[in-house]
Amino acid sequence: MSIVDNAVYRGGQRLASPASLEETYRLLARLQAEDPRCTEPGEHCVLAWIGLHQPSDDELDSLGEHFGLHELAMEDVRQAEQRPKLDRYGTTLFTVLRPAAYQDATETVDFGEIHIFTGPGFVITVRQSEHGRVGRVRSRVESDPLLLETGAEAVLYAVLDQTVDDYYPVVEGLENDIDEISDTLFSGSGDGAVSRRIYQLTREVSAFHRAVAPLELELRRFLEEFDGDGTTGELRHGLRDVLDHLILVNNKIEAFQSSLTNALMLDSTQVAARQNEAAIEQNEQMKRISSWAAILFAPSIIGSVYGMNFRYMPELSWVWGYPGALVLMLLTGVVLYTVFRFKRWL
Repeated sequence: MSIVDNAVYRGGQRLASPASLEETYRLLARLQAEDPRCTEPGEHCVLAWIGLHQPSDDELDSLGEHFGLHELAMEDVRQAEQRPKLDRYGTTLFTVLRPAAYQDATETVDFGEIHIFTGPGFVITVRQSEHGRVGRVRSRVESDPLLLETGAEAVLYAVLDQTVDDYYPVVEGLENDIDEISDTLFSGSGDGAVSRRIYQLTREVSAFHRAVAPLELELRRFLEEFDGDGTTGELRHGLRDVLDHLILVNNKIEAFQSSLTNALMLDSTQVAARQNEAAIEQNEQMKRISSWAAILFAPSIIGSVYGMNFRYMPELSWVWGYPGALVLMLLTGVVLYTVFRFKRWL
């Protein structure tokens, strides 16, 4: 079933755990009828928190009709793959978060998506992936009745805080990966695998930035519009603390992007240097091969001339002709060898 956890709270304590959405609706209607203050703005004596995982269209239609959720927000939930944001539709706040988790086994970052509806007396959390520790948030909030009694905003704060806290292990994992790349580059042992790893990390850091940067801007705007006093003021302090942590994470991500850009430039420089060294070495080898080819080619010309067996050839009948030809071949080779050694080709 798509319902992961469904609870109705009163006075900060779990009152019931309905098994279906219809049962939740009936319970809320009965409680609100017993205490009309629960329907007034600012009163949070009753709170329904419905947690869903990849709900069906029928379930979403039911929630949208009962709680009056805006059709544009419902469309975003169905389509998923939304950017982080906090949009207000009347008395309902629609929030999109992109939790992240670092996988040590594969040294990669996985991203999830959480949609949150908060309104007078209700919270609806919709997870589109396995990531996002909403269950841990619920346990934390239920252990603090004073916080839960504050209402839906307290649940939103707790989910935001947990999501941002989960960013820190991702930051540490990416930082370790970038440090390993830097050590490899400065040791001079880089190869094609390093270039691929830098490119992969650049993509992951960019995706991480897309999950964090918009949330920072949206949370700033939300705090500017946030109005409240008393306990709500405590929530504001908590949200500002979340914003501070979010700013630190975002600064780290921007530093990662700069480090990866520098690493990519350094890797490109080292690749070009290795290619130049290989070209120089190849040129030196060609010089040696050409030199020895010239040394051996000159005597072979002399030998080939005297091997033509013509009747009239220079010095053909001379007693010292054969030794003279050998000496000429040797002398030619020695002269060429001396010239190439002088030019440092050999």
